[in-house]
Amino acid sequence: MQFIYLSLALLLALLLAFFLGNLHERFVLGYLGLSVITYYAYALDKSRSKRGTWRIQESTLHLLSLLGGWPGAAFAQQYLRHKCSKKSFQITYWGTVIANLALFVGLIYYIKVK
Repeated sequence: MQFIYLSLALLLALLLAFFLGNLHERFVLGYLGLSVITYYAYALDKSRSKRGTWRIQESTLHLLSLLGGWPGAAFAQQYLRHKCSKKSFQITYWGTVIANLALFVGLIYYIKVK
């Protein structure tokens, strides 16, 4: 459940920064859009797993998280119960979350300083 709280906190922070004029709407729309795409990718992978057909590569799921879709991944892991118990996947997933947040903060700082 901590995934959901962290994801909601980020999305609320994004919206707050946007409404305060500190963040361009492209960032908010980017996170929301990538989150929806990532959630769909997890749902598709789970469906394919149940049917025993071709799966979405874990590296693709991680790339989507790294690019900003990790809130959608958190929701998918929680609600679909997909990829939430595989330890090696979770370690890499949290690495993508940390990397994405670090890049985001760095970018915001760069924009503010510039």
